[in-house]
This record gives sequence, C-alpha cells and structure tokens, in this order.
Amino acid sequence: MATEGLQQVFDSAFAGMREARERFTPRLAVREAGRITSIATGIAKVSGLPGVGFDELVEFPGGVLGIAFNVDADEIGVVLLGEYWHLHAGDEVRRTGRVMDVAVGGELLGRVIDPLGRPLDGKGAVASGKRLPIERAAPHIMDRAPVTVPLQTGLKVIDALIPVGRGQRELILGDRQTGKTAIAIDTILNQRGKDVLCVYCAIGQRASAVAKSVATLREKGAMDYTVLVVTEGNDPPGLAFIAPYAATSIAESFMEAGRDVLIVYDDLTHHARAYRELSLLLRRPPGREAFPGDIFYIHARLLERATRLRKELGGGSLTALPIIETEAQNISAYIPTNLISITDGQIYLSPSLFELGVLPAVDVGKSVSRVGGKAQRAVYRAAAGDLKLAYAQFEELETFARFGARLDENTRAIIVHGQRIRACLKQPEFAPVPVPAQIAILLALTAKLFDPVPLEQMQEAEQAVREAAGKIPDEVCARFESADKLSDADRELIVEIARRSLAAFQPGAEASSGRGDRS
Repeated sequence: MATEGLQQVFDSAFAGMREARERFTPRLAVREAGRITSIATGIAKVSGLPGVGFDELVEFPGGVLGIAFNVDADEIGVVLLGEYWHLHAGDEVRRTGRVMDVAVGGELLGRVIDPLGRPLDGKGAVASGKRLPIERAAPHIMDRAPVTVPLQTGLKVIDALIPVGRGQRELILGDRQTGKTAIAIDTILNQRGKDVLCVYCAIGQRASAVAKSVATLREKGAMDYTVLVVTEGNDPPGLAFIAPYAATSIAESFMEAGRDVLIVYDDLTHHARAYRELSLLLRRPPGREAFPGDIFYIHARLLERATRLRKELGGGSLTALPIIETEAQNISAYIPTNLISITDGQIYLSPSLFELGVLPAVDVGKSVSRVGGKAQRAVYRAAAGDLKLAYAQFEELETFARFGARLDENTRAIIVHGQRIRACLKQPEFAPVPVPAQIAILLALTAKLFDPVPLEQMQEAEQAVREAAGKIPDEVCARFESADKLSDADRELIVEIARRSLAAFQPGAEASSGRGDRS
C-alpha cells in the first residue's frame, strides 16, 4: 500500500511538471553585446554597445563588472571593478541596464565589506534586501535644517575650541603620520551610547592599517554601530574611486530613516589619485598637477550629500569627516584647497606639535569650525569662551620668548597659563573624555587653577580633576545636555570641586584660591 501511495505522489508531480512545461512559452529578448578592443591597468576599451549610457554597469566574463565612463561614438571607456587579469581583447561584454548600486540597511552594522557589498570579514554574504545607487543627488536646500546639535568627539581640544555639529562637514588634514586617522577613530569610539551610527570608509589603505583600525573598533565595542567599507592599496583603482560614494549611500539610508550618522573618508587624497589614474588612462585632458578638470566636482558632489534633514523628513543627519594628506605642511596645494573650500571648517594637525609630543597635534590657530559654534552647547561657550584667545596669545609670546628677551611679569603669566592650556589639551589615543570631565577641566583652566601646578605634575593634576568631576550633582550634569546657559551657582560649584581636587598640587593653595575667585 505504501508503494502504491508513493507512486501516486510521483505521478501527480510528474503530471504537474509536464503541464507547466507545455504552458511555458519562451520569449525572445534583445541584448546588446560588445567586444573588448584593448585593456590596460584598471580600464578597458569596448566597442559594439551603441545604446550604453553613462555610468551604466557592463558585465565582463567571469562576473567582472565595469562602469561606462567615456561614452564616445566609436567605443566606450570602462572602469573595471574587479580582478581583470584573465580578460583579453576580443572577450564579450554585455550591458546590464542598471547603474552601480550597493546593499544598504541595518544588516550591514558590524560588517566589513568592499564597495561592491562583498564581505571581507569572513562572516558570509550580507543579507540585505534593499539597494541604493551609489551616485545620488544631494538633498535640496529646502529639505535641509540648520546645524544645531553638537557631535561630541570626546577630544577636549576639538569639543572646546573647534566644535563639530551633526550635519557638518569638517575636514581633517595634515602631513602623513600626524594622527589624522586616530582623531577619526576616537570620534567613532565616542559615539558609543549616543545613538549615532558610524560608517568608516578606508580608501586605498594598507591592509595592516585597516586591520589595526578594525581590531581597535572591535576591542572597544564600536562595531555594534559601525559599518566599514574598505579598499586596499592593491585593489583596482575603480574600486577606490567608487568606495566613498558607496559608503555615503549606506550612510544616507540610515539618515533617511531618521538616524544621526557619522561618516569618515580615510582618505580623499587616495581617492583623487585613483581618479587621476583612471582619467589619464582613459585619455582625458589633464589639468593642474595632472588632475582632470572635474576633480573639484567629484568631491563637491560627494560632500554635499552630508546635511541635516528637516523634521518633516525624519530629522536625520549625516556628518562627514573627510581626511586629506598634505605634503610638507602645504595646505595651499590643489586638493587641500579644494576640500577646504567645500567643507565647513578644518582641523589641521601640525607635525611640529606631533614631534613635541602634543597629542592630538591640533594646530588651533590654523583650525576653524564655520558651523559648529552654532551647535556647541552653551556650557562649552561659557567654559571655553576666552581659551582660544589666551592660547593664541601664548603661542605668539612663546615664539618671541625663544629669542631670550627679558619678559615682564604679565607676559610670563600669559606664557605660564598657555603652557597649562597646552598640557590640558593633550589626550592619549582611544581615551575619549566625557562631557562633565571636560567642563570641569575647562572651568579650572579658565579660573587659572592649574597655573601654580608644576608642568611635570599636570597629567596627575588633570586626572584628579577628571575623577572629581564624578562628584558633580546629576541635576547639574543634566543641564550640560540642554541649551541652558551655565548659571553662576553651577559655575562656582564646579570650580570649587576642581579647586579641592587640585589642593595637593598647589603649594600656595590659599593664594591660588583667591586668584581663582577673582577670575
């Protein structure tokens, strides 16, 4: 009986398959197919695709994709997006009828992928059902809202003197090996628990540098809210070119869902060089420093996508921290000046400060935030109002004092105060400082409580103030997050807490206490 029942099941299945086969009517479709005429490093020339459009994806043998970059009458120039060593002249090329897109969505959080969405972390394919084109129009002016909410970096020198707001584009520039990536990684680490998602885009980086960044983010627990889009130095230049656009589309999907997002481009120097390489290979006319004429546009259209959306559109924001590398401190070179003019401010890292051990090596005089001041918390403006001016005066007088000139008492006091400011703005890597501790340190600096402390004890003195900041009442800490100004009573309370913590470091405690009150 069992055998007869099984036979009936098979007969029924075969009958259904036979019926489906008889109903099937094959449909003919016209597909354009061309041929490779020549191939070079990262690019290919293709003929026989008269209907191809600009930026359209084309497919080569072996699943290699390319983007139609030059669309000429006789042939097209294609930027290759994969390993092309097995391609030869005469191989068939097919149109796909779509532009380059990338997988987006929450499934990407904690993953390391390349610009094509392929996993690089050994965790299997990315399971995301939504895709977005990598090239998208920037939000319209009327869809944007003012930058009014701060993005805390956890770095005292930036949060106090060069603040960054959510939706801002703040450039980080400096010579190689001055700590540019460290500032970006510190900022990502500081977003833990602040409901900010992060996208880190490594463009043409060494594999060891990328591995170090990934290891740091994993160790500090930052991968839970971070997506890494990575291209390495030995990848085709086409991948390096599309990497920041793919990363921005991933970030935009979160922003359009109403989330606050931070994106880091590390770095756009490699991006510009990859585009120059592709343009020269495709015989595009070179301009200044052999860059093509539209080198400004490729970065402008990328960074214009960073903004804050109106509440009616979800109120999400996309904050961009592009990184650029200078040569011999030349910030007036072609690519740096382009990026400076596009962004809303810059954080300049000085090799001289780096060599002196002042880390992060931020040159306050050459750094500026054109928007962040509007978003900075009122408590910071009260605590660090005169700090930048005092530091600038100190740097001028420090240079003058090196000549051995005799200095009056007032000048010596300015230099002593400036040295304490510089010492307090130092900060170890991967150690973000919370807001209450920053406010306590800044108010102690403003009240000149650190001035009597010997320079060799400044690190211990600052640590004592940080620990004492835990004694600030919760209701006062809650006001730090609001737009309310710091009241005189709150200010005096915090200064008194700092003064007590520094009593052991000040030989003339009573005199310094009186001087702090008069300030």
